[in-house]
Amino acid sequence: MRKCLRRRRRMRRRITVVSKQNHPAPILETMSSPAARRVFLLSPAHCGGERAKLLFRPQARFELAVQLRTPMGAPLGEVFQFLSGLYFRGKLAYAHRFANPPADIRGQWIITTNRGLLPADTYVTLSELAKMGRVPIDAEDARYRRPLKRSLIELNQRCGDACEFVLLGSIATGKYVDVLRHVLGSRLRFPAEFVGRGDMSRGGLMLRCVDEGRELTYVEIDGATRHGTRPPKLQRRVLPRPSAPLNRMP
Repeated sequence: MRKCLRRRRRMRRRITVVSKQNHPAPILETMSSPAARRVFLLSPAHCGGERAKLLFRPQARFELAVQLRTPMGAPLGEVFQFLSGLYFRGKLAYAHRFANPPADIRGQWIITTNRGLLPADTYVTLSELAKMGRVPIDAEDARYRRPLKRSLIELNQRCGDACEFVLLGSIATGKYVDVLRHVLGSRLRFPAEFVGRGDMSRGGLMLRCVDEGRELTYVEIDGATRHGTRPPKLQRRVLPRPSAPLNRMP
C-alpha cells in the first residue's frame, strides 16, 4: 500500500515538472523601442581667422573662393570645412553618417552667428560670410541669440517630442548650451567622449567612428560632466588602401 502511494506521488511530481516545462509561467512582454529619431546641431567655424582671409583675398583663384563670389555662392558645409579643417570635417561626416531625423527634415543643422540654424547644404555668398564674421557667438548678443532661438523653436515643433538633438560642439561654456537648452530642455544631448578633448581630437574621433560605423555615447546636458581630464591620444587613423586596378591584356 505504501509502495503504491509513493509511486503515485512520484508520478504526480513528474507530471507537474513536465507541465511547467511545456507551459511556463507567463512573462511580461517588453517591446524594444525603435531607433531614436536624432538630429545633429553643428557648431560653426570661425569666420575671422587666417583661413578666412584666404577666401576674402581679391586675388584668390582656387575653386571655393571663386564659387563664393558667384551670385549662387557655395555650400555652407564646404565653406566651414575649409575654415575649420579636421574638426568640422569630422562633425559633418559624422552627422551625415548617423543622423536619423523625422520624415522630411534634414538631419544636419549648422549653428550660425546671425541666421540661426541653417542646413549644411545652404548656399552662402562671400558677403553673407562676411556678415557672419561680424557677429560674435555670445548668448548675451541679441543678433546671435534671437535668430537661433527662432530656428530652434521652429525645428523643435517640426520634429516633435520623440526627437533628440545632439550638439556636436563645445559644451564647456554656455555659448551654445544656454540657448539650446532653453528651447530643447532634456532632449539636448552631447557625446560624452567629447569631455576633455580639444577640437582636433574630437574631429579625429568622429572620423574614426565613421570608418568603423560606431556611434558615440549621447548624454543629457543637465547634470552631465562637462569638464574632465584629457583622454589618451588617439591612435593613428589607418585609411583603407584603394584596390589595385586590374591588369588589362595588351
